[in-house]
Amino acid sequence: MSRKPVHLAVYDTYADWETGHATAYLARAGYEIRTVGPSREPVTSIGGLRVQPADALDDVRPDDSSLLILPGADLWTVTPAAAAAGSAQLAPFARKAREFLAAGVPVAAICGATAGLAREGLLDDRRHTSAVSFYLAATEYKGGSRYVDADAVTDRGLITAGPTEPVAFAREILGLLGVYEGEVLDAWYRLFHDSDVTAYAVLEGAR
Repeated sequence: MSRKPVHLAVYDTYADWETGHATAYLARAGYEIRTVGPSREPVTSIGGLRVQPADALDDVRPDDSSLLILPGADLWTVTPAAAAAGSAQLAPFARKAREFLAAGVPVAAICGATAGLAREGLLDDRRHTSAVSFYLAATEYKGGSRYVDADAVTDRGLITAGPTEPVAFAREILGLLGVYEGEVLDAWYRLFHDSDVTAYAVLEGAR
């Protein structure tokens, strides 16, 4: 089946471990993973991986995508000094997320990227989560009453998760795009999150 690509945002200091479960199993399901940078100039992850973006952010359109994934990064930091410096560098990615959601194309944000979306006002009227509630409160956003203390949350096409939950983040993505459903999705989560070896048989039976 031909599917539109999934776009993975990459920028300096992005947290390379937060999206690996999601992108690996999306690729196995037939999705092309296209990296998107501020430009096509190489970026370096927080783990020292040097990545050459396939696309520049300005060239990415929601109509050509199945999903936009925004990983955390040091540059999303919500301190006042960072808000005037590093986080401002990534503000275009939050604005692109707004464009995607307005077009009905889902967005998935984890860790610091949730703060970027909070600043953009995208969490004001959606249920969401992050590292902890006061992390987002530092952005002075208006959605505090909609914060949910959960591993990952999906609301109206927007997935959010905290930095310690890459597997739950991936579960929401795989479920939203229909890669796995029902007991198979649950088994995938139990295998990778809980090391439940009994879940492997369910996944094998679903092949």
